[in-house]
Amino acid sequence: MASADLRDELSCSICLNIYTDPVTLRCGHNFCRDCIDRVLDSQRSKGAYTCPECRQRFRQRPSGYRNVTLRGLAEHFQPPQGEVGVTCTYCLHHPVPAVKSCVLCEASLCGRHLEVHNKSPEHVFINPNTSLEDRKCSAHNKILEYFCLKDEVCICVYCRVDGHHNGHQVQSLEEASEVKKKKLMKNLETLTSNKREAEKKIQNLHERLRKEAEKAVKIKDGVTALFIDLRRQLEDLEIGVLKQISAREQLVSDVILDLIQQLEIKKNHLSRKMGQIEELCKTTDPIAVLQDPKYEKSVHWSQEHDKDLRGEKGEDPGDLDEDLIRKTIHDQVSDVMIHVNPCLFLLDPVDLLLDVKTAANNLRISKDLKTATLTYIHQERPPCPERSKKNEVFSTQSFSSGQHYWQVDTSKWGNWRLGVSYPCKDGVWGASWALCRNNNQCIAVDERNTVHLSNHLYCQRFGVYLDYEAGHLSFYQLGDHIRHLHTFTTTFMEPLHASFWLHSKDNATWVKIKS
Repeated sequence: MASADLRDELSCSICLNIYTDPVTLRCGHNFCRDCIDRVLDSQRSKGAYTCPECRQRFRQRPSGYRNVTLRGLAEHFQPPQGEVGVTCTYCLHHPVPAVKSCVLCEASLCGRHLEVHNKSPEHVFINPNTSLEDRKCSAHNKILEYFCLKDEVCICVYCRVDGHHNGHQVQSLEEASEVKKKKLMKNLETLTSNKREAEKKIQNLHERLRKEAEKAVKIKDGVTALFIDLRRQLEDLEIGVLKQISAREQLVSDVILDLIQQLEIKKNHLSRKMGQIEELCKTTDPIAVLQDPKYEKSVHWSQEHDKDLRGEKGEDPGDLDEDLIRKTIHDQVSDVMIHVNPCLFLLDPVDLLLDVKTAANNLRISKDLKTATLTYIHQERPPCPERSKKNEVFSTQSFSSGQHYWQVDTSKWGNWRLGVSYPCKDGVWGASWALCRNNNQCIAVDERNTVHLSNHLYCQRFGVYLDYEAGHLSFYQLGDHIRHLHTFTTTFMEPLHASFWLHSKDNATWVKIKS
C-alpha cells in the first residue's frame, strides 16, 4: 500500500506517469520537464503563466530547477530502458508494474490489487504475462493443466475427461516440461558441440587463410628474386655475346684491311711496269726496242704476275657466322635456365639438425643443433662407430628421394666443405660430393674429380639444392644476386646425409644451418 502511495507522489499531474527528468517551479510543485514545457508554451500567447497544479501566476516564464532527489526516486520505479513491462490492469490513471497475472481473470495485478484479489484455487497466479489467453483452453475456456503425449498439445481437465483427448496418456504440465527440458538440454549439448566444431573449422580456415597469404607473399618474393636473377644473367649473357660479335667483327676487318693493303701495293707495281712498257712502245729505234733488257723482264714479270692475279683468291677470313652466334646464344641461355633453378626460390628450406653422435671431438655443436664450430678443446663424447675423425659432422636427416634445399652461413675465415655423403658403414662414411673453400679458392670435389671454380666468394651464405631422382646436387652463392657455383650430375644409389667439414689455423671457423 505504501508503495502505491509513493508511486502517486512520484507521478506527474499532467501525464499521470512516473516523473521523467522532474523539475520544480517556484510554487513548489513538480512536473516532467517536457510536460511543463508544453503547458508553458501553450500559455505564451496569453501573456501570463500559471502553475497547472495551484494556478499561481508568474509575470515571466518560470524556468524551474532540476529536482535531483525526486529524479533518483522516480528512476527507481521506472522500468528498465528498452524493456516493456507488464502493467497492472486495474491501475487506470497511471501505469503501475504488475507483480502477478491471474490466468482465470486474464488480468495483471500490482501489489496493491493482488492483496485484494480472489485467492480461491481456480485463480491461478503466474509471473506477469501479456498473453494470458494462451494459458486457457480454446474449446472450454479453462486453464491448461495437462499435456497430451499422443497429440503433443496442452489441454484442460475437460479435454482430458470428456473431450477429444479422453483416454490419451497425459502428463502434468510440470512433468511434461521437465521431460522436454531434458530433451532440449541434449539438443543443446549437440548444438553446442556442433557450434564448437564450426568455430574450430572457422578458426582453422582463418589460419589457413593467413598461411595461404604468407605463402603467396613468399612465392611472390621468390618469383621476383628468380626473374631478377634471370634478367641479370641474361644481361651478362647479352654483354658477353655482343663482345664476341665485336671481337669477330674486328678480326674480319683486320684481315680484309690487310688484303686491301697488299692489293694496293700490287696495283702500284703494275702501274709502274705498265708505264715502262708504254715508254718502250713509243721508242722508234727498232734495235733499242729489241735489245732493251727491260722488255724481257717486263714481259716475264707481267706474265707471271698476271698469272698470279688470275689465280689469286685472297685469304678469305670468312663472314660473321650467324648460325654459330644463334647456337652460342641458345646454349648459353639454356645453361642459364639450368643453373637458375626455380625450385631454389619456391622450396621451403629443410629444417636440418646436426647429429652430435657423428660430430668429431674437435667440433662444438650448439644446443639448437644448428651450428658447428671448430675448437681445439677436446669434446668429451662417448665412443660411437658413426663419429667422424676428421673435423666433420653430419645431419640427422637423410634423403633418399625428392627435392630438398637448405641454406648455410659460413665464417669469413678458415676453410670449410659443404655437401652430402652416403651413410656410415663399418665406421667409415661413404662417397661424398661437396663445395669447398680452400684459402678463398672455390673448389668442387667428389670421389673422382676436383674442379677449380673461377667464381669469387663475395658473401658467406650458400644454398644447397638436391634433386635425388634427377641425380643433381647444385650449389649457389646467396647475396644481393644469386649465383650458381656448380652442379654435380650423377646417379645416387644410397640415402644421403648433409655433411659439414671445417679446418683452420685458429678457432674462428664455423658453419650455421639457417632455419
